[in-house]
Amino acid sequence: MTRQRGFTLIELMIVVVIIAILSAIAYPAYTHYVYKSRRSDAYAALNQDQAIFERCYAQYFSYNPTGGGSCPAISATTSEGYYQISQPAAATSTTYKLTATPIGPQAGDTQCTSLSLDQAGNKTSTGPGTDCWGS
Repeated sequence: MTRQRGFTLIELMIVVVIIAILSAIAYPAYTHYVYKSRRSDAYAALNQDQAIFERCYAQYFSYNPTGGGSCPAISATTSEGYYQISQPAAATSTTYKLTATPIGPQAGDTQCTSLSLDQAGNKTSTGPGTDCWGS
């Protein structure tokens, strides 16, 4: 009598179930990590636009100069295209606030629905996430 080699259907089904359980645990953690890493795109754009405003203030002593001076425009979208940069209110001579709102595939980031930066360097965010700006 010869001995047969191979896997039984039950053994294969057990392996499939184990892989499914591991995938169900790993996928949400992976997507959270991807969203968190893409936030660096917003950090860089907000810091770049903050530098534009600070250079304008150093030159004209105003974040919104009147008369002959004008400041360069802020970027509309981030370099990677994951965030839309806007000013919720027009800059005054002494204040401004920049906001980054996720767009495209980053719009699924429900923990940090927007990131903001103002003239004092205050970093705020909206959404249920507690650590949107990192440590």
